[in-house]
Amino acid sequence: MAYTIAGNELETDADGYLLEPDYSEEAVNVIAAAENIVLTPKHWEIINYMRDQYREHSHTPNFRNMMKDINQFWPEADSKALYDLFPTGPAKQAAKIAGLPQPYGKGGY
Repeated sequence: MAYTIAGNELETDADGYLLEPDYSEEAVNVIAAAENIVLTPKHWEIINYMRDQYREHSHTPNFRNMMKDINQFWPEADSKALYDLFPTGPAKQAAKIAGLPQPYGKGGY
């Protein structure tokens, strides 16, 4: 599988995660469409959070750490709210849509 982003075909792993991060807005839009996700401003907040975490730590957080961090800027967020945004698993699907490589283990550190 591969995504065509800005006229370039970017390789993915068997699960559809980019092998190398792509921080472009087009990458998010292409991958979200492939995942049947209609992006909202809340999606973008989570996507930008995931990208920041990846830039800072070279990997994305697991769901528990993700929830703690997200509650800093979205206090009313709970697991249901995140699953409403990313139904196949917030830690993994958000990383995929953010244009990041597949998280470690069961969803990050």
